[in-house]
Amino acid sequence: MSALVDRLVAQVLGLEVRLLACQARLHASTDSEALHDLRTTVRRLRSLLRPLRGLPGVEQLEAAAAGVGSLTTPLRDREVLAAHLLAHGQTDAAKRRRVQMAQAYPAVAGSPELAQLLMILDAFPRFLRASQYQGLLKGLRARIEKRLAKQWKALDVALHDPAHDRHRLRLLIKRVRYAIEAYPELDRLPEAAMPRLKSAQEALGDWHDCWQWLARAEHESDLLSCVAVWQATMSQAEGRADRVLDKLSSACFKP
Repeated sequence: MSALVDRLVAQVLGLEVRLLACQARLHASTDSEALHDLRTTVRRLRSLLRPLRGLPGVEQLEAAAAGVGSLTTPLRDREVLAAHLLAHGQTDAAKRRRVQMAQAYPAVAGSPELAQLLMILDAFPRFLRASQYQGLLKGLRARIEKRLAKQWKALDVALHDPAHDRHRLRLLIKRVRYAIEAYPELDRLPEAAMPRLKSAQEALGDWHDCWQWLARAEHESDLLSCVAVWQATMSQAEGRADRVLDKLSSACFKP
């Protein structure tokens, strides 16, 4: 038990250092990967916290992490779109969005949401230690294993649903992947799981990008010239995603 708690504390401290580094990079507004790294770090934190729900401090930290996620999701979507437009010769449309992003980076770095997250995260190791000393972490390993198994079961059910929702599958796959990375010593999944999960997430990500861009084009007129290409690309991505999901299902789940 003590070793597990020690590792949890070490992970929290490591994530805090990474968030502070991302904040500094966003302040500088010179790093095109800073926002993505911030969001990835927040996602890893949320995966670490999910099996700990019910412990002191977890609810507040989860809420703060969700706040940063909500703040940065539309910004990251715009950032990805700008890079795509630039790569495909839509220079003016890309430039307009890149100007907006240049203003957004320091705003995120100085946001109340990120400040709140960092403040609560800084105190969280003390909550963990206090919970340990008070005996509140008894059965922690079993609690985490139960939560990981529940997430894996939810993915199993979703994959075998003929009318599966690609949006929900993408979210479930992300949760399972990051949970494995958060608790590698508790991983009981098939050997083929991680590469299959990664491939499925990438394929669904390509589909999701096109879906989102088409929705944006309904309100942003400078994207209309891209609609036909995105519709074709989305159709191809759907087929690719379905094939990858079939491989994931057959390799990791019983029929």
